[in-house]
Order: sequence, then structure tokens, then C-alpha cells
Amino acid sequence: MPSLLLKNRGDLTQGVIPRTLLTFTLPMMVSSLLQQCYNITDTLIVGQFIGRQALAAVGSAYALMVFLVSILSGLSMGSGTVFSQQFGAGDFPRMRRSIFMSFVFIGAIALLLNAAVFIWIDPILGWLSVPDDVYGMMRSYLVIIFTGIVFTFLSNFYSSLLRSVGDSMTPLVFFAISALLNIGLDLFFILVLDMGIEGAAVATVVSQAVGALLIVWHTYRKCSELRLRREDMRFDVAGFKEILSFSSLTCIQQSIMNFGILLVQGLVNSFGTVVMAAFAAAVKIDSFAYTPVQEFGNAFSTFVAQNFGAGKKDRIRSGVRSAVAVAVLFSVFVSAMVFIFARQLMLVFVRPEEAEIIDAGVRYLRIEGSFYVGIGLLFLLYGYYRAIRRPGMSVVLTVLSLGTRVGLSYWLASVPGIGETGIWWSIPIGWALADIVGIACYFVKNRPNHFRSRTVGRGYFH
Repeated sequence: MPSLLLKNRGDLTQGVIPRTLLTFTLPMMVSSLLQQCYNITDTLIVGQFIGRQALAAVGSAYALMVFLVSILSGLSMGSGTVFSQQFGAGDFPRMRRSIFMSFVFIGAIALLLNAAVFIWIDPILGWLSVPDDVYGMMRSYLVIIFTGIVFTFLSNFYSSLLRSVGDSMTPLVFFAISALLNIGLDLFFILVLDMGIEGAAVATVVSQAVGALLIVWHTYRKCSELRLRREDMRFDVAGFKEILSFSSLTCIQQSIMNFGILLVQGLVNSFGTVVMAAFAAAVKIDSFAYTPVQEFGNAFSTFVAQNFGAGKKDRIRSGVRSAVAVAVLFSVFVSAMVFIFARQLMLVFVRPEEAEIIDAGVRYLRIEGSFYVGIGLLFLLYGYYRAIRRPGMSVVLTVLSLGTRVGLSYWLASVPGIGETGIWWSIPIGWALADIVGIACYFVKNRPNHFRSRTVGRGYFH
């Protein structure tokens, strides 16, 4: 029998769908927003108290950091889908074996990734076309940040694990602790100890470490179903293939998405420090604005995966309708707020006298931010296809969206009179194209007899 914690919070196969989805999603949204606070806090304090070069350095570092984190989060999310399906089917012994195999596999990837970024940090910065006046600061910041990759792995893995069994509240608590600690340490290291940009990096690593260790401790102390037994600590070929399939494809999807952003960052850097700084600040606002709908897509994926494992096809179809309505309404509201308050939002990160940076950031926000409904629907499509054992479709949609974005960015940016504005317009165009393909595929495939279960608790779409 599930523990009281999992019994109360874990079952997404019961209850009124809109309420069940929102109750599960809200803590995830807040958790993700708090995660955003790590780098946003660095950006805000650095931009206000150190200057434009430091702001550009932290902002450009953010794109690289997100790409690296996306590898670990993608692997963890893919494994989490497997955990959710096994949880929905009530197969706890199999779920624990999957947890063990996933932990070893993703942990090994994290260690390799850590070594690789230290070895190739200078070629990476050169490839990103980082200007000379920013290079030293950005390198110092990243060297410190990279020491915390192991804590990023632990945090992402255990958060995905708890959410996969329906507990979205516990990760929220520990992300809140980490975020508050990060803000306090940022202020102390930068304003009191005068450590500059290195102080911001140290604050981030320390706060991540505290949050990661706390969530690991909690999982093993409080969640008996997730605590590994000796008999769970073994590899089986079929189980590992399942983990590898979901994890690798979700990782590819996440990595492609963020690698495309990294390519765009290199293009942005070629326009100089003003555009770099504007993009750095605007992207933080952008991420903060659509993070809730991104987490809604992840929560929706867990909902679909659990019901998929339980064979509840009608509940999934009803959930699709509810999720689309919520995502569209929320996205339209946020777009309106960002468009209206774009200048005020930029002033949070940039000094009032930096008029060029503010104007460039406002242009970005009013173009790209007007179309959040596109990314909102795309996150739902990613989550849906991942949950019904078609993670490859999520990869296809990501390649379509990011390929369009990157290709259009480089082409439009080279057209006289368009410049960096072309980069901003390419983003919603890429979202729209991927949405059209993903929605069309859903309606073509989702026929009355489309759900067929091959074994109890496991099914496939054909």
C-alpha cells in the first residue's frame, strides 16, 4: 500500500480533472519560478550594482547554463515519465528498480558533463563570440557555477521523482529554501564582501547544494515506496532499455531546444554589448513569464502518464480539453501584461540611464511576448507525446520549432534594416509551425479505437 504521503497526493487518475490538474500544477509552477530566481537574482543584483559588462556576462552565461541543465533535466523528466506509468499501474517493485537504474545512468552523465565543461570552457566561450570586455567576467562566473553540476543533477532527479508520483509540494518547499538563501547570499557576497560576479556564482552553488541535499534527505526519510531495497539495486535489460529510450529522447528534445537558444545567443552576441545586455534582461522576464505554462505542460504530462498506465483513455481526452483551455487563457493574459509593462519590467534589471538597453529589451518583449500562446500549446504537446510513449514526436516538434527559429534568425538578422529585430520575430514563427504539426498529428491519430492496451497497465498509441 502507498504511504500516506503518496496516497494523499499521488493519484492523478481520480477526481475532477481541472481541479486535480491545477492542484498538482500550482506547486510546480511556484517551484519553477523559484528556480528561475537563482539566475534572475544574479542578473538583477549584478545589473544594478556592478554594471553593463557584468550584466552581459551573467546573461550570456545563463544560455549556456540552461543548455547544460537541460541535458540533466531532460534525462530526469524522461525517467519520470516511466516512474509515473509504473506508479499508475501500481507496480512499485518495478518502479524502484527503474529509480536505481536511472540514478546510476544520469549520475554518470552528470559526472562526464562536469569534466567536459571544465576541459572545453575556453573553446565554448570562443564559439559563443563573447566580446573581450565581457570574456573574463563570464569565464570566472562559469568556472564557479560548473562546480555545482552534481547538485543540479540531484535536485532535478529527485524533483522529477517526487512529481512523477504526484508530490509537487515537497520540491516547492526546498526550492523556496534555496531561492531565499540565494538572494541572501547574493546580497552578502556582492554588497558586503565586494566579491563581484564571483560572489553571485558562489551564492548560486551554495544555495543549490543546500536545496539538493535537503530533497534527497526528505525522499529517503519520508517516502518508503521510493526508498531502494537491496533487491532493487540491479540492472535488467528490458527495464534499462525503457529508461534509456524515454530519458535519451526527452534529453535530446530538451537539449535541441536549448542548443538552438545557445546558437541564437551567439548571434545576439555579435551585435555587441548593448544588445547582449538587453537580451540578458529580457530573457529573464521572458522565462519568468512563460515558466508557469511550461510547468503546466510538465504536470499535464504526469497526469497523462499516470492515466495512460492505468488505461483511462477517456480521462486523458477530457484532460486534453481542460489543459488546452487553461493554457490558452493563461498565455493570453501574460502576453497582455508583458506587452503593457515591458518598460517597467526592463527597469527592474537595468539602470534608468541605460536607455539603449531598455529600448532594445522592450522591442524584444513586445514582439516575442505577444505570442506566448504558441509556446503554451507547444509545452502541452511535448508533455502529451512524451506521456503516451511517443517521445520521438516531441523531438520532431522541437527540431521543427528551433530549426525554424535559428534559420530565420540568421537570415533575417543579415537583412539590412531588420537586424536583431529579425531574431525576435523568428521565435513565435517557429512556435506556430510546430503547433500546427503537433495538433494536426493529434487529431489524425486520436481516433475512437486509437487507444489499445497490450498488457495490463501498459499501452501504446498506434
